[in-house]
Amino acid sequence: MRRLAFALTLILLAGCNPPPEPPAWPAVVKIPAGPFIMGSDDAEREAAYRMDEAAYGHSITRDRAWYGREIFRREVETGAYFIMQRPVTNDLYAMFIAATGRPAPEIGEAEWNSSGLVHPWALVQRHIWVDGKPPEDRGRHPVVLVSHTDAAAFAAWLSLKTGYNWRLPTEAEWEKAARGVDGWRFPWGDEFDPERLNSHDEGPFDTTIAGANLSGISPFGMLDAAGQVYEWTDEAVAGGRFVVKGGSWDDKGCGICRPAARHSRPATLKHILIGFRLIRDAE
Repeated sequence: MRRLAFALTLILLAGCNPPPEPPAWPAVVKIPAGPFIMGSDDAEREAAYRMDEAAYGHSITRDRAWYGREIFRREVETGAYFIMQRPVTNDLYAMFIAATGRPAPEIGEAEWNSSGLVHPWALVQRHIWVDGKPPEDRGRHPVVLVSHTDAAAFAAWLSLKTGYNWRLPTEAEWEKAARGVDGWRFPWGDEFDPERLNSHDEGPFDTTIAGANLSGISPFGMLDAAGQVYEWTDEAVAGGRFVVKGGSWDDKGCGICRPAARHSRPATLKHILIGFRLIRDAE
């Protein structure tokens, strides 16, 4: 029955008699209250390591126990909420910049190099805003180079703009929206399919138009729930860090693109692989 509902959601998104949306923007999907299966078990983690090893030709993710930090598979309860169907785009973030005067997503070469990230400066430049405006032809791409603090400030602005209380999701809220209630390993099921997401497996090694790949839709209608960009959550861990979820265009394998996968980044970090989306409580 759940797979039937999944198919019907695809038909609706294709434009056939779409249901009315709540009177707010941007587009959202509703996640009902109730339990879902969160986290992973040993079998899922082992499968993820094997996918990575096949793609990369080495065992670094296994050797460093990347997936050992995942929550052990169990039932978790959430309330009802709406979540943005797509990640926040450059165009939407530009409205926030224009209205508030907050600094645009920019970073200097020295600051980037001091972050210790592996990506070369040449790869960063295509994502940097100039004169407060997004890079050309990237308005519909997910915004990146935004810190956790930037995302929270955007949520406060959008709340004032729309009259709804927007906020970053908890890890559980994000994961439920991404994988549904049955604990699928990926938003579409248990088998990895590189054509259903923007990852380095078959993607352009860059961000793409947010939500353009309908085949990767989650059971609740969330798009870009795997790959594209990691997304900030409001799940704090030690050392001023917050959990990010979802994998990115830079990853392949793609064990890290599973909704159960998790790692944390400093709240102040601006990364070309990290964006965000928000939720608001159901009425």
